[in-house]
Amino acid sequence: MQIKISARHGHLGEASQQFIREKAEKLLHFFDRLTMIEVTVDMNNHVHRVELVVSAEHKHDFVAQEANTDLMAAVDAAVHKLEQQLRKYKEKVQDHRRTPSAGNVAGAPQLEQPSEE
Repeated sequence: MQIKISARHGHLGEASQQFIREKAEKLLHFFDRLTMIEVTVDMNNHVHRVELVVSAEHKHDFVAQEANTDLMAAVDAAVHKLEQQLRKYKEKVQDHRRTPSAGNVAGAPQLEQPSEE
């Protein structure tokens, strides 16, 4: 998985980039089929706007934006939004596979297994 971090209207220090990278890597705990995470930090008028774009397998993209005067708070909030999106998507994918098969339809008569006597 690749993590791209870019900044507009300013420069991110190495400590800030490392913090963002660590937070982004935690998204793999929620959904392990992520292919790329793009983080864009826009530092305009003392407000940090953080945008995360997460690409997953099968062309699914998840986007979260958050603005705050504190960079770390904005990153935390954006990552939290993505965690919620990934949880919901993963539950949707897993529930889709758990539909009962045609043989287990409710109300259908069960065939008895012949007893071995």
